[in-house]
Amino acid sequence: MGERVVEGSAMIAGMSPMLMPGRFAFLTFPGDVPKYFSEAAIASFRETEGWSLIVPADLAPEEMAMALITLQVHSALEGVGLTAAVSVALAEAEIPCNVVAGFHHDHIFVPEDRADRAVSVLKARADAEQ
Repeated sequence: MGERVVEGSAMIAGMSPMLMPGRFAFLTFPGDVPKYFSEAAIASFRETEGWSLIVPADLAPEEMAMALITLQVHSALEGVGLTAAVSVALAEAEIPCNVVAGFHHDHIFVPEDRADRAVSVLKARADAEQ
């Protein structure tokens, strides 16, 4: 708590996308998740179809490797516009993305081979907001 929260267009201008180390994959389990995967997961979500997990890509070699871009701005949970700005900018550049919102930051997963381009697109979008 106590961190300065940024809202609205200031969030977009200050997103400061940072490519994080590692390669990740999305997996699903219809029932219980094997302990090996649950301990390695960096995120999980229970859907009606089962568990979705984000794990290091070496645990799921058959799945597409994704890069992780963390938006360094401390976004407000009730903030409006950041997810839309990110997804529209990446869609216009034909870069698929999956957004995971944490308490402090939003995290963007993109195909590994498009990660550098995605960071450039997001930086340009932030600059356009200033």
